Amino acid sequence: MNADTSMTVIKLDQISKRYGSKEALSHATLEVPAGTVFAVLGENGAGKTTMIRILTGYLKPDSGTATVLGMNCEQQSLEIRRRIGYVSDSPALYEWMKPEEIGWFTSAFYGPGFPEAYLSLLAEFDVPTGIKIKSLSKGQRAKVALALATAHDPELLILDEPTSGLDPMVRRHFLESMVKRAASGRTVLLSSHQISEVERVADWVAIVHAGKVKIVQRLEDLKSSTCIVTATLDHSDAAYPLPPGNVLTEASNARQIRWVVMNLDDQAMDGFRNQPCFAHVVVTSPTLEDIFVAVCDHRATRPRSYHDESRTQEVAS
Repeated sequence: MNADTSMTVIKLDQISKRYGSKEALSHATLEVPAGTVFAVLGENGAGKTTMIRILTGYLKPDSGTATVLGMNCEQQSLEIRRRIGYVSDSPALYEWMKPEEIGWFTSAFYGPGFPEAYLSLLAEFDVPTGIKIKSLSKGQRAKVALALATAHDPELLILDEPTSGLDPMVRRHFLESMVKRAASGRTVLLSSHQISEVERVADWVAIVHAGKVKIVQRLEDLKSSTCIVTATLDHSDAAYPLPPGNVLTEASNARQIRWVVMNLDDQAMDGFRNQPCFAHVVVTSPTLEDIFVAVCDHRATRPRSYHDESRTQEVAS
């Protein structure tokens, strides 16, 4: 990758936003490096769309500051929107227009070369021309929105649940497009609750839960620093210690105990394995879904070493 990933494209600093009594974002802080696919992962209602609306200047935060491409999101929102691309889960398109007509209409907002680049993208995405947008399938309309958002080659592309409800082939088009843009030095911010898609394309992951940014880390580092420890007790009522590390969750089934652990102390594991209460101890690698559930599931059992508030941002890089 040729991009200088030391550059920050997006910065949120202690952003908070309420809708009445509901806290949509609480002191959210993160930085998005250039030339990466940066995924914001969270369940529906976690605060992802509120974050994007603040970044694009459509929503004013109650407190904190946000910048995109070095510009203040409140004071320079028009310039930000001119320089980025944005695709939502339900793109607003003039359905009485044809795909080529909406490209001509949109080109008035951008510089020379937009119409040609847009038509080239339509051909690449196999979008038919000559028919009205209202006659296109949902996947074809999504491709039109993606072509409109990227024909001016934006420095930053923001995707808010872009593949929701799309068929597998269209989703693949979107995912391939994200990777290609990052490889060319551009930056993609992907907001999603589709964990498998995030795991396929993301360089960085921020996990958001109930308006709070819980984790910001390179995906590769996050997975390598987290493990699943499974122990079989010598007998079902035996007392046992916790694994040496930051234990996120604990689950038990008869004699078997399962922990999701961050930053496991490998040197201390020999002593842990040799505890007389354990008949067997196994350490395995987690999926991103395992980590996400451990961080976000309010039904998960939190062991005595886990303190939710102190974990916010503690693994941020």
